[in-house]
Amino acid sequence: MYPGQQYQNSHPPPAIPPYGFHRPPPPGNYGGGPPLPPPHGYPSPRPHPAHGFHGPPQPPSGMQHVSTPGGGNVEFRYSQATGKRKALLIGINYFNTKSELRGCINDVQNMQRFLLHRGYKPEDMVILTDDQRNPMSHPTRANITRAIGWLVSNAQPNDSLFWHYSGHGGQAKDRVGDEADGYDETILPVDYKMAGQIIDDELYDRMVRPLQPGVRLTAIFDSCHSATALDLPYLYSTKGSVKEQNGLEGAGTNLLNAGMSYMRGNTGSAVKTLFGLGKSAIRGNKAQKLSMQKTHPADVISLSGCKDNQTSADTSFGNMNGGAMSHAFCSVVSKYSNLSYLDLLNAIRDEISRYQQLPQLSSAHPIDLNLKFVV
Repeated sequence: MYPGQQYQNSHPPPAIPPYGFHRPPPPGNYGGGPPLPPPHGYPSPRPHPAHGFHGPPQPPSGMQHVSTPGGGNVEFRYSQATGKRKALLIGINYFNTKSELRGCINDVQNMQRFLLHRGYKPEDMVILTDDQRNPMSHPTRANITRAIGWLVSNAQPNDSLFWHYSGHGGQAKDRVGDEADGYDETILPVDYKMAGQIIDDELYDRMVRPLQPGVRLTAIFDSCHSATALDLPYLYSTKGSVKEQNGLEGAGTNLLNAGMSYMRGNTGSAVKTLFGLGKSAIRGNKAQKLSMQKTHPADVISLSGCKDNQTSADTSFGNMNGGAMSHAFCSVVSKYSNLSYLDLLNAIRDEISRYQQLPQLSSAHPIDLNLKFVV
């Protein structure tokens, strides 16, 4: 996430030199960070107008069965969100670097206040930010992966887990073949130059794969290139339908361009476009099949700040800096007491509409977007 700049796959952000602390944080246990006072200033939640007073239906209990277009059958379980709650919140400002951000730590503090208001407890949160003195609380690769292990350990059906990441996002060459556009999405720990980026395949393997059916994980990514940052196979449109992978988008436009080139007599350009389109289609079909293998029975959703080929804004709200996606999520869910998944996606899109980014919703299994969003 960097205003006005999109990092290309072969050009990650500049190296991050040693950074300083801009303010001394209060003491806390492992990654716990400073406990914040209860939130204030949130409006009293009111029903979303699309559903009226009673709101959308609650998620059903028990194992669910859904037939897929390919003739398969998917089994999964929704969480009732009645169990234990745990949260992992990560904010990285990359202090004293050319790629420094301004609002990521503010995003974490605001999200912490929001979760405290939703029944999460300070002792059940791990906070990793690059302004803390405790080395265990720095958002390094090692600390992030260790904290993910804490988040998912011993999770039981109907537990609610929450992940929030605000920082830089990037892309890396796909070496597995499950990305239609040929690139994995990544997040950048504060020590990524030495320890490496964390790719979406690894996040999925560490955070999603260990979960039992009925465990809820809500993941918020406020970073560039983040639509599929958790590698979940089902990506939804604002009308509620499952979208094709990013690498297949725009195929119709490419086909039209090839036709126009042929009509203008530029057969070489037309053949080149069609050849490239054919290769993309083959790669996309393979990626789609591999991606569907990551269908999972746990109740996992991801809300991201933008498409895989977009950037996310690090901006300001009044006199406070912050990420557009983090601000929009907290604002929308605090404003409305009853939101379906589809309401949530569209309301966040509306909230963020002045920025050149399109928030995305994805899931580990097919979900009914008319059900109530629970966190």
